[in-house]
Amino acid sequence: MDVHFGSAKGMPLVSENSRTLLIVEDDPGLLSQLKWCFEDYDVCTAEDRQSAIAELRRREPMVVLQDLGLPPRPEGVEEGLATLAETLRLAPHTKVIVVTGNGDQENALTAVGQGAYDFYEKPVDTETLKLLVDRAFTIAELEAENRRLQSKVNESPLDGIVAASEAMLAVCRMIEKVAPTDVTTLLLGESGTGKELLARALHRLSPRAGGAFVAINCAAIPENLLESELFGHEKGAFTGAHKQTIGKVEVANGGTLFLDEIGDMPMPLQAKLLRFLQERVIERIGGRQEIPVDVRVVCATNQKPDDLIAQGLFREDLYYRIAEITINIPPYREREEGRLILARTLLQKYCEKQKRSLNGFSEDAVRAIESYSWPGNVRELENKIKGAVIMAEGKLVTAADLGISAVDAEDESLNLREVRQRAESKAIRVALTRSFGNISRAAELLGITRPTLYDLMNKYGLSAEGYSKKTAS
Repeated sequence: MDVHFGSAKGMPLVSENSRTLLIVEDDPGLLSQLKWCFEDYDVCTAEDRQSAIAELRRREPMVVLQDLGLPPRPEGVEEGLATLAETLRLAPHTKVIVVTGNGDQENALTAVGQGAYDFYEKPVDTETLKLLVDRAFTIAELEAENRRLQSKVNESPLDGIVAASEAMLAVCRMIEKVAPTDVTTLLLGESGTGKELLARALHRLSPRAGGAFVAINCAAIPENLLESELFGHEKGAFTGAHKQTIGKVEVANGGTLFLDEIGDMPMPLQAKLLRFLQERVIERIGGRQEIPVDVRVVCATNQKPDDLIAQGLFREDLYYRIAEITINIPPYREREEGRLILARTLLQKYCEKQKRSLNGFSEDAVRAIESYSWPGNVRELENKIKGAVIMAEGKLVTAADLGISAVDAEDESLNLREVRQRAESKAIRVALTRSFGNISRAAELLGITRPTLYDLMNKYGLSAEGYSKKTAS
């Protein structure tokens, strides 16, 4: 689900409390001296690039103290600079202090330009070097804490839901307003947009939170079994009914009943559901007794109710009964402002579950996430990230790890007309969201007149109804 914890690019996804220092030095005497100097830290050592990268992966040090002159050519700096580059690629938040030869300031500045935190020239003065390392740890810990706090900035007040885009914030506001009431609510959205998660949020924020949350997928149960599943049956009601069975509606008594994919409910059963919603009583199959049930009903569908009604597949009177409040859930591809934040949140979630240490997404993964069409919505994103956490070999998840190829990720058009139309459409949607569909207020936010806004809304097929205080999109 659009479910939210913003973070800076490359946000670390593991605990950064360990004060581990990696010393990369090929001189045994100097290495021994440095180990003694930094005995207050958890020190690990390496003598060349291969062993340094191995220790980096294994120990995840906050700070690296690295000589620029490394084997196989310790008189040069090429191997040292290559080690620095690979270190920062795998662990971009690591503070690397490079140690250079006397008078070798030019190479030291080159290293800093490539991302090193600081440099120090030999001969080594341990007290000065210790100050540099202590400061590097302090800065690294402050930055880690800042990233941790920043990751909470966009956290939704609804547990488990990332609401980092304007559209999802509007949805969350609706959920919070509707939850304390008993009105029957209809959630509209494509498959994989998080309808059940929002239904659970409605239950969790309601006075019925102590009761049961009972979900039933109307599309997953055969028509001849769905009535019994909903309303239950008496012993002997039909062949195979060997005992009395309580239906889902009764099980949800005092709590919330979630009817997912209600658009697939058979017409005969729709009439019985309508009667229940009107009178709040049920009869088990084969029974004669009317049983009162106190339950809050939340429905969801990925279909368009108007189309179903026009095709004679859904009762219009039932639609009005289940849609006392309608909440439209935007697809993942339309959550532009929060798309990457949600991806990072899911990455953090699955890194913790899989006990893996990853630093975020690579540049090509970021571009792929932002440009891919995501036909499966958040569910597809979640599955791809779950697999990427298992498959990733480096510290950053790549587009290849996600299984999104360059062909899948559509190149963003630079056609000025298309760019302007996209920007106009998005600005109008944001303004309507912020104003809850109030045309005058939205026009004021956009700096245009009401007639102009109406013209633009017609142009882009937008309706204020989808953003009113009774609905959200």
